[in-house]
Amino acid sequence: MLGKVVLLFAGSWGGVLISRVIDRLGKGIRTAPRDALIAESAKAGARGHAFGLHRAMDTFGAALGVTIAYFLLIGNATDFKRIFLFSMIPAFIGVIVLFFVRQPREIRTGQKKLSFAWSALDTRLKAFLILAFIFNLGNSSNQFLLLRASNLGADAPLVVLLYLVYNISYGILSYPIARLSDRIGRRRILVTGYFIYALVYLGFALVSGLSTLWSLFVVYGFYIAFTEGVEKALLADIAPAHLRGTVIGLHATLVGLALLPASLLAGLLWDLLGASAPFYFGASMGLFAAIGILLILKEQDSDSSGIGS
Repeated sequence: MLGKVVLLFAGSWGGVLISRVIDRLGKGIRTAPRDALIAESAKAGARGHAFGLHRAMDTFGAALGVTIAYFLLIGNATDFKRIFLFSMIPAFIGVIVLFFVRQPREIRTGQKKLSFAWSALDTRLKAFLILAFIFNLGNSSNQFLLLRASNLGADAPLVVLLYLVYNISYGILSYPIARLSDRIGRRRILVTGYFIYALVYLGFALVSGLSTLWSLFVVYGFYIAFTEGVEKALLADIAPAHLRGTVIGLHATLVGLALLPASLLAGLLWDLLGASAPFYFGASMGLFAAIGILLILKEQDSDSSGIGS
């Protein structure tokens, strides 16, 4: 919320950078507690259902926001301050609603002294966290997808529409796919998701015209739908019950630590080897992640939580 306020009044690149840092800081503070609250509020066999519903609602909200931004840009493609001003309205409402959220009783009355040791974590969980870190070294910011669209001739309103298509695709699939993971297991869903990522990034590396971008952004939404909520459900499944928030936070930390050099590396590859280079690299990391999930979540590890295949 504070990041949006700073960005609204930012008059230089320095102000934009500060606002972005504050915005990401806020996301880092809120994400793990929110996901832990969802995990604790859902039954063990319905965590995919819960996280999928959250991702769907969150994404449809984002899609509505992108739609509003598109109409605000029509006729004045450089008036971004109006967009940030309007974005503050739902942000304020969201903060107010949080005051009415109540934690489940078992969380409030749980043990107060917590200890964390990496060696005490489930082997699959440790392997999954390491895999997430390595994969995200090749998972550069979505801004590179939008930059690729601009590189192929898309103007600002068209870029916004492409991002809208991605959000709609993601929102439609998030709930049914995550709920399906409760029935058939997380493994199949995640492997499919990372394989889709590899194909989409390969497509972004090879694309030569604007017409193909529409389908690429649609299918990129499939990847997010197959992985985002399902990964969170998986973490809740295999994390120690009293450390779910800590493990979810550790996962977010590792992903965040990987994303910074990932975007720097993508920028270097773009400048040194061309616009296709970061996407070839991302495609290879997606294939690596798909194979890694197959090895980590072996069939014999299947249980009632839907972890295996």
